[in-house]
Amino acid sequence: MQDSAVVEGFPAPKFTLPDQMGNQVSLNDFCGKKVVLYFYPKDDTPGCTKEACYFRDSVERLADMNAVVLGVSNDSIDSHVRFANKYKLNFRLLCDEDKSVSKTYGVYKLKNMYGRTIWGIERSTFIIDEKGIVKKVFRKVKVDQHLKEVVEALSARA
Repeated sequence: MQDSAVVEGFPAPKFTLPDQMGNQVSLNDFCGKKVVLYFYPKDDTPGCTKEACYFRDSVERLADMNAVVLGVSNDSIDSHVRFANKYKLNFRLLCDEDKSVSKTYGVYKLKNMYGRTIWGIERSTFIIDEKGIVKKVFRKVKVDQHLKEVVEALSARA
């Protein structure tokens, strides 16, 4: 569960997780495309909803940059279905209920919330290139300026 689990310039850890429709989704499914892999703490909470809606509203722009968006949390398929339907999300939400992928990517951490210490996902995004190499890592993401950061990272030359 160290930050060094995923390093820019190295291959992204492979994974397969179910999406909100119950389909198995693997990182390998997106060879030849850039992947915006974002980890968020919880479905239908204020910050996570705002972040998801920013991505929803920019999916076409990101697709024009040869990128797909994948959101990951530890929520269930049922929770993802409700969240995606409520906000008309137009990208896949992946269910990491056993937290294995969150741990592999070093985003499952001990956090302080409202005076309590809890384990959960630290909001993070990984930009993965067409060959599966991690191009950019964003940790402790601030939602409001994040989409701009993602677009800049996708636009950057290797």
